[in-house]
Formats: sequence, C-alpha cells, structure tokens
Amino acid sequence: MKLHLLLIGNKFIYNLPLREYIIRKIEQKTDFIHSITFFKESDNSLFLYLDKELHLAKRHIIVTTKQHFSTVGKLICTVTGDNQILKEDMLIPSNSSVFEDGSYLLEYEDSITNVLHMDEMQKFPEILLNFEDSKATIHLFEEDRESAIAMLTSIAQMYDVKIDVVTLIDGWLIIDIRSKKYGNISKFIGSAKQLLPNKLITASNIMSYIIEKLSLKNKKLAFAESCTGGLLTYYFTKNNDASKILDGSLITYSNTMKENWLGVSGKTLQEHGAVSGEVVLEMSEGVINVSNADYAISISGVAGEGGGTQYKPVGTIYVGVRSKNEHKESRLNLSGDRNYIQHQSVLFAIKMLLLIDKEMFF
Repeated sequence: MKLHLLLIGNKFIYNLPLREYIIRKIEQKTDFIHSITFFKESDNSLFLYLDKELHLAKRHIIVTTKQHFSTVGKLICTVTGDNQILKEDMLIPSNSSVFEDGSYLLEYEDSITNVLHMDEMQKFPEILLNFEDSKATIHLFEEDRESAIAMLTSIAQMYDVKIDVVTLIDGWLIIDIRSKKYGNISKFIGSAKQLLPNKLITASNIMSYIIEKLSLKNKKLAFAESCTGGLLTYYFTKNNDASKILDGSLITYSNTMKENWLGVSGKTLQEHGAVSGEVVLEMSEGVINVSNADYAISISGVAGEGGGTQYKPVGTIYVGVRSKNEHKESRLNLSGDRNYIQHQSVLFAIKMLLLIDKEMFF
C-alpha cells in the first residue's frame, strides 16, 4: 500500500530545516514516501482533497501544526461521518484506533491515516503506522549496473526477492531489496556477499557503517576540504557517534590557508595551482600530520560557475585519500550545478576511502 505524506501549514513550506526533519523521521521508519503534498492553512480545497484521498487504498501521514490539529480532525470527521472527542488533551475522531501524545491513527474503508501535530523546535511525535520489515538496502562497489543485475538476478529469484539497482556515482551502486510473499532477504544478502566479498557492504547507511568499523578498531579520520566547504564533514557528523572517529576538518579556500594550516608548499601551489593532484596530495599529508589520524581525505576543485579555465573547467575535482601506508588520488570531471558537483565529490571521496583499505571495510 502506497504511503502519502500530507503537510498542512505554511511553516512546512517555508521552514526547510523543519520540513527536512519531518521527512527524515518518517523515512527512518518507513520504506518509501511515494508522494508529498503541501497545503497552506487557508487553502479551501483541503476538504475536497481529503474527501478523495481517504476513500483510496493508501496509507497517509498527515502532519499539521498544533494550532490546526483539531481543525484537520474536524474535516476528517466530516469526510468519515464521525465526530471528535477529547482524549489525552486532544480533540480526535472517536473512531481513532490508536493514539498517543500528538498523534492518532484512523482506519477508514481501505485507507489508514496517521495524523500528527508538529511545530518548530519540537520533537516529532510517535509514528503509529506499522511497517513490515520486508526490505533492505546494500551497497555494491566497482561494478557497473548491467553486470550487477546479471550476477544478482538469479540469486534474487532463488530467494524470492525483488531487487532494484540504482547508480549513485560511477562505481557505487545502491541495491534495494524487497521481499516477495515467501522471500528471504537475509539469505539473499548472505549469498550476494559470498559472491562479491570485496565489493559488497551489507549496511544501509554507509556513514554509520564507516563510523562503526573505525570505532571498533580505534581508528581516526581527518579531512582537508576546499571546494566542498565542509560538506564531507557534514556527511559524517549528521550521524551518531561521529565524534568517536573524526579528529577534525580543515576548510582551506585560500592558498595562504593551505600553506599555513596544511603545510602545502608555496612552490607546489605556484607551479600546479590549487586545483591539482599535487596539492591534494600535500593537503592530505598535511592534515594527517596535524591530526595524527589514521586516514585522511582531501578535496580541491572547481565546483561553481566562473571559476573554471580551459584546462580545468567547472566540474574538475581532485580527491586525495591517505592511509598510514598508502595515498591515492583521482581527477574527476563532473557535471551539474555547484551543489550537485559538491555532493558527487563527497561521494567519490567516501568511495575512495572504502577502497583504500578493503581489509578494514569489506
């Protein structure tokens, strides 16, 4: 049954961090939000929309403000022929099957609806919809999509699961696994890992996986970022326990800061330019010397319009990854706007970190 998210309130349109928090909390519990619809409080078409939606075989999560919580409940009661009653200091439809503070669940015909209220700077209420544990996500590296599909389809058929293979970046595939009626996801993953032991990571969240692996071995990471402006660091710090493995990050845009903070040679900068393999090599060496971390990642490049040249156009990115024993660097030629190029750069850097020490990560 498809899941539809309905956000009712101006703040969910204009307050982007609040909206992202709501969607993030829902996605932590659900498998996939099929559609998202926004309504302002003053939109008179909301009733007609609810009248249509609640007669469909869908799962709905409706999030509104505390101020409009009972108003939305009243509209739902009008659609369902119910009336509101007071339960736990909330006015909610009398036919609500389950309710907690700020959240109630209503089954009507073939639809199931969870209504919650949420305002800025508050904790998201409990999601009362149940979602079966019939899915998984794993990550495959150093394989192209067609080869991955060819190798894994027969295993998927053997264990009665459906797979979707999506390319995140070149050499990094996300495999979404869904159980059919008699499917066995764990056996599929076990067989896939046996087939591709040094290429498959059987965890849904790669950042959390890296954090866990490094913390178990008491290993540390450090970053030297230029064009990504701290985005690589954020990819890690938005996950719990990042402080266990991250020594720190130095964001150095100017050549002066690269010299003073990271010890990059002025001669190297003058001869090769800040966007070069020679500079990211010295950046990674500098940050690992400053931090004494076990692994370092450095990124420098041209992400935004106006900064490119004939020989280093926009999308030219250099990434360096260093362990105690090895250094690798790559020149990337990426396409997209500034933000997409930054995200691609970070993903390539993370992939390079995983591949520089397969014994650790695979």
